[in-house]
Amino acid sequence: MNTVLAQGTFDILHPGHLHYFEKSAEHGDKLVAVIARDSRVEDRKNLIFNEEERREMVEALEAVDKAVLGSEGNIYSTVEEINPDIITIGYDQNHVETEVKEMAENATGHKVKVERIEEKEDYSSSRIKTRF
Repeated sequence: MNTVLAQGTFDILHPGHLHYFEKSAEHGDKLVAVIARDSRVEDRKNLIFNEEERREMVEALEAVDKAVLGSEGNIYSTVEEINPDIITIGYDQNHVETEVKEMAENATGHKVKVERIEEKEDYSSSRIKTRF
């Protein structure tokens, strides 16, 4: 069974997030979504929902098999715990695939594939928040 790890803040769920989860789920048998802890969100003063509310919303999505809160400290511990075969990155996430791959393989002790999910349309939680 191939486990896929997808991660993000997911404060305001929108069609871009749904696309990210659906495409991520296509890469394996089980999709685990890691929700950023409030303490690790750079712009946390602008969060609408707390970490547990965001986790509950994401876990309710059909494409997601399990949603967990990320680590308060060492992000590698979450990758080690989930032990993914594949990590997906959103089109707008500022991660370098080769760096994620190296980190994940060091944390898990096995090969990890990293896939960037292309955008369906240009959705942005930040842009949506400025409209209200």
